[in-house]
Amino acid sequence: MIDRLKGTLSALGPFAGLAFVYLIFLFAAPDAFHSLYNTKTFFCHAVTIGIAAVGMTVVIIAGGIDLSVGSMIALGTVTTALVLEHATGDTEPGFLLPFLAATAGVAVCALCGLVSGCVVSFMRIVPFIVTLGMMQILRGIAKGLAKETTVDPGDSWLDGVMNIEPTPGAWYSIAPGVWLLLGLTLLMAGVLRYTAFGRYVFAIGSNEATARLCGIRVGLTRIWVYTLCGALTGVASVMQFAELTLGDPTAATGMELDIIAAVVIGGGSLNGGEGSVLGSLVGALIIAVLRNGCNLIGIPNYVQGIVIGLIIIAAVGLDRLRHNS
Repeated sequence: MIDRLKGTLSALGPFAGLAFVYLIFLFAAPDAFHSLYNTKTFFCHAVTIGIAAVGMTVVIIAGGIDLSVGSMIALGTVTTALVLEHATGDTEPGFLLPFLAATAGVAVCALCGLVSGCVVSFMRIVPFIVTLGMMQILRGIAKGLAKETTVDPGDSWLDGVMNIEPTPGAWYSIAPGVWLLLGLTLLMAGVLRYTAFGRYVFAIGSNEATARLCGIRVGLTRIWVYTLCGALTGVASVMQFAELTLGDPTAATGMELDIIAAVVIGGGSLNGGEGSVLGSLVGALIIAVLRNGCNLIGIPNYVQGIVIGLIIIAAVGLDRLRHNS
């Protein structure tokens, strides 16, 4: 009974945190914060971090970490832009070519995740070191492909994916990227809860040695985990491309910290074996609301970084207390 109560409180914690942060700005921020359009704005701003956080959640539950996701997003935007630029030329892009360009961006990021997973599994190097190295490698590749400048492929329907209000003035109109975030979150929640793969991920993160004794192919599962994280990060890179409308090799610098923060704030444990994609979505929303509210009040970016850092420390501290109690 006590364990069930602890589990319920742990699951509700991120939602309580979101409500608390929102209430603070509800009274402290100007009237613009209260508007429906602004609510759509911070939902839209949570899309890129949120989708990448869904993939990061799976990695962290499995007892790993991926520091390369920010660089991966930059590489994905450059790949999408370059493919779109070379495929269309001076012709109208239509529907298919932007879709293929976006698919190429997702595929490149999935390949990067596959490489990280193989190195971690076969060479037995700790994920922190592998992905720290990949962070530098992928950023360098992105800059090389883009010739250290931005890549502008011109207009396409991808530009509208992150349009905050596609139908101006309509209360029901919200960016398609938000619906994609919600759909992927629900899909991954189902995968983790109802499939054998999901059970293997939790088992590996809880106790890798026991998982091996139970017959789980730990190395192969870990490769799939990092590949899946890469693919979802690729989707996030397409959302970043849609927001910027160009490929930028310097995009998402430091975003890996926000992505990891979203997972930790949402209840994920850096010790592995615990986490929730719904909690990570709430964590991404908390970060989006914090940045949105701070910008409206006029709080500098460096102060926002300090606040988010303190929240991360508090979330990890609470996780430690929960495990020690």
